[in-house]
Amino acid sequence: MTVSLTLDHITAHYGSTQVLEDLSLAIKAGELVSLLGSSGCGKTTTLRLVAGFLEPTSGTIRLGERDLTRLAAHTRDIGLVFQNYALFPHLSVRDNVAFGLKQRGLGAAERTARANAMLERVGLSSFADRMPAALSGGQKQRVALARALVIEPPLLMFDEPLSNLDAKLRVDMRVEIRRLQRANGTTSLYVTHDQEEAFSISDRVAIMNAGKIMQLDRPEVLYQRPANAFVARFVGFENLIAMSVTAREGEMVTAVTRSGATLQLSQAVFGAIPDRFVLAARPEGLAAAREGEGIPVTLGIRTYLGRAYQYQCATTEGNYLGNGPLTDLMEPGAAAVLIPVPEQCCILPSDA
Repeated sequence: MTVSLTLDHITAHYGSTQVLEDLSLAIKAGELVSLLGSSGCGKTTTLRLVAGFLEPTSGTIRLGERDLTRLAAHTRDIGLVFQNYALFPHLSVRDNVAFGLKQRGLGAAERTARANAMLERVGLSSFADRMPAALSGGQKQRVALARALVIEPPLLMFDEPLSNLDAKLRVDMRVEIRRLQRANGTTSLYVTHDQEEAFSISDRVAIMNAGKIMQLDRPEVLYQRPANAFVARFVGFENLIAMSVTAREGEMVTAVTRSGATLQLSQAVFGAIPDRFVLAARPEGLAAAREGEGIPVTLGIRTYLGRAYQYQCATTEGNYLGNGPLTDLMEPGAAAVLIPVPEQCCILPSDA
């Protein structure tokens, strides 16, 4: 049966150090949600709390109607896939996959049949009698995934499962994980520090910092409409430009930067623009040009990106990054302007 996972006002400490602060998270039945953030943000602690390896200081954890908060780890019936595979070196691939079934008291014939069926699903039928030492990293991770899925858990959790694989295998395995998760409809919690991995595999992503969820949404929303400056920087909005509105005429807004540069912005494109705001832009969101209506800058170091030149740009209020066309090579030290590209920019509240 597919069930939801709910964390309600969770606080957690390591000794006297608070790691999670009033964290709430609701994962719908059959949904895959990733916890994304840098080391120390609290994502692995959250997973360990759900798994039962740690107990929260306060708050509740529910899987469907079951209260997991104080249950022992072995009673939670959760499938886990670890970074280091955690395979038993003395057991064959088939016996590794069947291990959880044996723990649950299934007979030998049924264990073998279910393990073989799951190995076929992950493309490892011909490896059933091999020992883990004879497998590649990608094959070991497939065995670990098969072992977690074969017990048909109501919740599947992944702890940085692809960190030990090379780049191509990571791409292949995240496609495989997503395929199997969707086929089974298993509610899943996925922990990673890799933004591309999280965005490619998840229904929703929670970006974490300092024990809090900064924003939880679909990958497309996080990428295009971050809620605050932390999330904006995390997803690549390297330019954060503080601005104030000086005039409004219909949908058009006139706004000025701290250094006095004036921009015309359309609320039909950006949505409602408050009197004070931050214009957030990726480097490709600020077009470097010799002239035009934009932010005056002095060009610095130029980098060739293949699709464009990227310039470090100095202003009286700070440095920005902008991209210019390959057809117009500009020299360091030259005066230029940065013109916002609306579809690559967003508006943040001024206190973000």
